[in-house]
Amino acid sequence: MTRSRAQDTSACGVTAAIAVIDGKWKTDLLWLLESGPHRPGELRRRLTGLSEKVLTQALREMEADGLVHRETYDVLPLKTLYSLTPFGRELSELLEPLSDWGHRRMERLAEAESAS
Repeated sequence: MTRSRAQDTSACGVTAAIAVIDGKWKTDLLWLLESGPHRPGELRRRLTGLSEKVLTQALREMEADGLVHRETYDVLPLKTLYSLTPFGRELSELLEPLSDWGHRRMERLAEAESAS
């Protein structure tokens, strides 16, 4: 799904929502930011395999979509914190039932695999 779908006002609501969280890391970032503000380095350490470039790109897209707030402090070294906006927190809460469904699906798949 392309980034332009996140801006398409004629898209289906589900498509518009998925466009905002599309990508390998965005749902993980939402999950981590639920617990409070984090520095970029903290986020990268907690998500093994996430490069600095991809983290920056994902956070910028999430900020542009109104999900994340970026706070920069004028100190040396520069301190940046990312946190969820109320809009981002709302999305995160709405994803909880979908996460529960995903866990149930994985359990069913594991049961079917062990039965065969």
